[in-house]
Amino acid sequence: MPNRSDFQLKLNELFISFEGQGLSFADISAGDLHRLVGGYPSPDHRMPVCCDVMYGEMTSDDKVLESPPKGKGANLIIRYCLPR
Repeated sequence: MPNRSDFQLKLNELFISFEGQGLSFADISAGDLHRLVGGYPSPDHRMPVCCDVMYGEMTSDDKVLESPPKGKGANLIIRYCLPR
């Protein structure tokens, strides 16, 4: 079962990959991030932890593009400005 550090590590890997492509921003969804880390979809998913990590990585330049009604769910999408 993935934990907070698994999500943080994968998110940082995505930032590095997108920066390496010369992109100025990265739109990342919680569903995609969780699938990359593993354990989703499943009854024992860790989506709230995944979303907490994503929100925690935000700076004042980043913005939420889409959010589920309760704020945590697979359709959470955050646009992160690059480089980090």
